[in-house]
Parts: sequence; structure tokens; C-alpha cells
Amino acid sequence: MNKTLLLALIACTAISGESISQVKIQSGPMLGYNALNEATLWVQLDDSAAVTVEFWETGKEYIKKTAKPAFTEMNETHIAKFIISELTPGTTYEYELSVNGAVQSIDSALLFKTQELWHYRTDPPTTRIALGSCTYINEASYDRPGKSYGNNYSILERIADKNPDAMVWLGDNIYLREYDYFTWSGYIHRYNHTRKTNEMQRLLRTAPNYAIWDDHDFGPNDANGSWIHKDWALESFKLFWMNPSFGIPGTPGITTAFPINDVHFFFLDNRYNRTSPDNKGIEPQILGKEQIEWLIEALKFSNAPFKMVAVGGQVLNPAKVYENHARYEAERKYLLERIIEEKINGVVFLTGDRHHTELRKIEVEGISIYDLTVSPLTSGVHSVTNEANEHLVAGTMVSEHNFAILEFTGERLARQMKISIFDNEGSEIWSRAINPK
Repeated sequence: MNKTLLLALIACTAISGESISQVKIQSGPMLGYNALNEATLWVQLDDSAAVTVEFWETGKEYIKKTAKPAFTEMNETHIAKFIISELTPGTTYEYELSVNGAVQSIDSALLFKTQELWHYRTDPPTTRIALGSCTYINEASYDRPGKSYGNNYSILERIADKNPDAMVWLGDNIYLREYDYFTWSGYIHRYNHTRKTNEMQRLLRTAPNYAIWDDHDFGPNDANGSWIHKDWALESFKLFWMNPSFGIPGTPGITTAFPINDVHFFFLDNRYNRTSPDNKGIEPQILGKEQIEWLIEALKFSNAPFKMVAVGGQVLNPAKVYENHARYEAERKYLLERIIEEKINGVVFLTGDRHHTELRKIEVEGISIYDLTVSPLTSGVHSVTNEANEHLVAGTMVSEHNFAILEFTGERLARQMKISIFDNEGSEIWSRAINPK
């Protein structure tokens, strides 16, 4: 915010303090990425205002610190972001938010915790990650006529009940509609409408939130890199999520990578450079060679026992349906061959899109690769009856609203991942334990 605008806001506050003080939190606060020495915080108000965050180590309220103040954007988003640095690893902090000097009352404790500095000291800590995709929030004015497509929003509360160390949103986190596609304000409207869902608020502030996108966060159904407003898609995604970074050198998009304790995550962009699978003049691709080569190099460099690769569409399912990677046969073959060629163990693709959940596995030359699809959270359910069972782990197909918890346990050189799938009431449907080799 420039100095003139800041002075104008202060003057406005002085003149009409009563109305300005009524600015409220519209959605959030949301915890973004965290690290050993840093945590991030996102909040959206219903109007422009000055926002401050005070924080302190639990039990040391007498030593409060103030995060660098942020002013919400003087436009339609009213979003404030904070990067809180120089923190102590493995430490729980409490915080409070003030809007125009008034502390905001929120119905649960506001906490964040930095990651633990376990390296060369202890075994990695137990780590629990929540997963889900396909979050449709009804809006009668702009939904298609007929039966509502979204329901069981309380599943978001059930995820928060599990108190995960992080929440990973696996795409289709909003559902852009015809009303939204062709204006910047449409993109903002859809994010605003979804993000302020009451049942989502506790989850947003329970644990750090990370996200990838899929077609419904990007544009129309099945949209690819030809979509004229992919710049709006990317900018709105950056506004509403706080991933550590966005894109890799020379390749714009949402690609990023980061650790959560000893688990390494690699987020892929399956939209920005996607082409049509049947365009005769263009080589079909979802990820593109540049992104694949970056991924292989990053996976090879990683010393994590489990390497979690999040991407919107299924990778291992051989059925050439919808937007499965199998429809892009040459790229899929190249991607899997490169993982095997480089002898990279512990790769688990985390996928969404399909409106059902399943686990698939391939094993080639002693290298095991998994694909865990987790879908949907609140959108319509797809019952699969006619797809091949090739690579499918028996008993893992789920056709109802569900989410996953991944729990990583054990000694540093003998880590294990337990996958647990829960229904919309938080009851376990199935679980499986996986070793990285």
C-alpha cells in the first residue's frame, strides 16, 4: 500500500471510526505453509481495514511480539497475509488478530506450531497429513437446475476433529461456474463464496493448508493450457492459498516442493501447460517435459523415505477415461520409466478428480509406485463399475464422501505410512500400511 493510500485510510478511520470498527472477518484465519523457523497466516475481511497479529509462545503471554502489520487490499478481496519469521523450531505459538485495533473474538484457540528440528538429533516425529479433493459448495443462483451437487459439508469439521499436522487440498477446491469464467470478479466471487463456508473455518485454522489445482479451480470443465484466462486462474490461486512458492524457473504455474518433517511433497501443475490429447498438430502433454525432468531431479535429490507427488488426475489407473494420465500414453510411459530408471523408491502419487477413492500400485524392477486417489469431499459421488482392476489394491474402492489421513511413524531408517480413509462422519472405512521399499 502506498503512503497516500495509507494516510487516506488513517484519516478515514479517524473520521468514521465507528463504521470502520465494524469490519469483520469474512473467512479464516487460515494457516498457510510452515517451516522450522517460519509460519504464515491468511485472513479475509468483509471490507478494507488495518490488520495486526500479536503472537507469543504458549505459556509466555507476557512476551508478546507483533508480526509485521498488513493492510488488506483496497479492492474486492480484502485479504491480509502475514509471514512470521525468526521462530523457534518445534514450538507452539498462540496469536490474536486485531482489526483497526479491535481484537477479534474467535470461537476456538488460535495456535500455530513450527516444524521440529529432528535432523541429526532424534528419529523423525510422527506426522499426520489430511487429504481431500472436490469441494463443491452450492450457490442456488448460479448452480445448474435440479438436485444440489454439493452436500455433507460437515465432513470438513470431521477432518478438523482429527487434528492433522497439515491439510492438503488435492484440486477442485472450488467449482468455477458459467457465471465466473469470463471475468476476474467471477473468479474472486467463486473463491469468496467457497472460502467463507462455515464448516470450513475450523479446518482452515487447525493446521497448515496446502493446495494444488485441477480444472474446476482453473476454468471450465477439462480446461487446458489454451484457456484464455489462465492468468486469472493463477493470480486468484496465489491470492487465496499460501503455498511456499508457485512455479519453477521458466515454467509458470503452481509447481512447488517442501518438507513436512521427513516427508517430502512435490506439487505438480496439470493445467497450465496441458494440451488436448487428440490435437493432431501438438504433442499431447499434461505436465510437459520441463516439469517432468524437474520432478525426477527433485525426487532423486530427496532423501525422504516417502516422496508424495500431488497432481490433479490419476496416474496409475490404466483406464483411458475422463482426464486420467492414461489418455496421454507417451507422457505417462515416460514419467513412470524415468522413476524406475533412476531407481527412485517411495513415490506415492496423491490424486483427486474422479469422485471416488482408490489405491493402485505397480512394482517394476523392485521399484514400487503408488497412486492414492482421494475424492470427493462434498461434490457428487461417482460409482465405478466398469474400469479395469489392473494395479488396484483390493478393497480400497470407495464411492461416498470421504477423506484420508496419512500417518508416518517409526525410526528414521524404518518409516511406515499408514493410509486411513474416513467417511463423512469421521468413521474409518479402510486402512493400509505401506513401507517405502
